[in-house]
Amino acid sequence: MKLFNLRALDNFFVNTAKEFQTQAQFSTVMKPFLAMLTDEDEDLTKVGELSTALVNTRAFELAAQHLKSEPASATLIEERYLAPPHDLNFLLKYPKESLGYIYASTMKKQKFDPDLYSYLKVDSDASYVEARLSQTHDIWHTITGFDSSGIGEIGLQAFHLPQFPYPLATMLIANSLVSATLLAPEELPKLLNAIARGWQMGTQVKSFFNQKWEEAWEKPLKQWRSELNVQSITVS
Repeated sequence: MKLFNLRALDNFFVNTAKEFQTQAQFSTVMKPFLAMLTDEDEDLTKVGELSTALVNTRAFELAAQHLKSEPASATLIEERYLAPPHDLNFLLKYPKESLGYIYASTMKKQKFDPDLYSYLKVDSDASYVEARLSQTHDIWHTITGFDSSGIGEIGLQAFHLPQFPYPLATMLIANSLVSATLLAPEELPKLLNAIARGWQMGTQVKSFFNQKWEEAWEKPLKQWRSELNVQSITVS
């Protein structure tokens, strides 16, 4: 009589559990992704849901590992460095050519909240990376010159990718391409141009992730750009 193979049964349950976990994770990620395709209000809540879902994926784990291969970024991740909340009124006291003043004045003008990252729970390398990126997102806008329009946002997302394989960036770019193709095809040339510009800029600059921007608010924006080799890119 053939004995029941306990090892085979154990492997079956392990593989089944992994399959269900993968399917559940896929569903969790795709729900906000699909909702964003027809979201005319550009609700940031859905972006937050997508971001939260992606933090637990293998893709984000690999992105964090990629960043940790660079010593300064690895130190930042190990320290879980997060600057104090950005006090926009205080930053407006800096010289008008400084990063702090230009960042704060832009945030005030557009009525943006500098603390959108505060809901994120930091309990892993991946969740820390997302929290730090969220805290500095609008600083990246300021340094690169990409505005906060839909096209500018996707340009900035493309800028991330030569530096590290940021899962939220790839998903937002994919979402924008699907949305433009089906709902606003006339926007495709501008969108593709922004993606190309962002990618090319990202290949030329020094690492943005490991910068402690908040410790040099007083530094002129032009100096920041020069030190990081941020150059204007024109794509024909």
